[in-house]
Amino acid sequence: MNYLIGIHATLGELGAIGFLWIFIELLNPSKKGIKRIKLVSLVALILIILSWISAGWYYVNVYGPSVKPIIKAGPQPWAHAIFMEAKEHIFLFIPFISLLANFVIRKHGRHLINRRKTKTALMILCLFIFLLAMAMALMGYFISSGARAALEAG
Repeated sequence: MNYLIGIHATLGELGAIGFLWIFIELLNPSKKGIKRIKLVSLVALILIILSWISAGWYYVNVYGPSVKPIIKAGPQPWAHAIFMEAKEHIFLFIPFISLLANFVIRKHGRHLINRRKTKTALMILCLFIFLLAMAMALMGYFISSGARAALEAG
């Protein structure tokens, strides 16, 4: 498989872990913790965007022309039909909600200690980003499994 899959997955999972970190920091926020999450949210956003770019390049240049036809002709065509179709749509969504989380942290950071509703909404958003990214990783596993099954059958 192409090295970009590993780069894409690593960047995306590290970005997702950043949003989990923010969620955990917000369980008991402090002034020091708010400073940390400002940095972590920026790094996580950058990692998500880099994952997005590497995945897009891989999809257009490798997956679409080479891997997709192999999976669709193999014994597990559902790996593309279900999981890649889902990933294609979630893929477009994650960087924007990551940007939203970053914006909320930058705009309301100093209030996250006192404003319970803002803190709770941000925690839900960060947990959602983390869970979506982990679901993407799981779907990537199924897609890779479909490609391996097709190559073994062929």
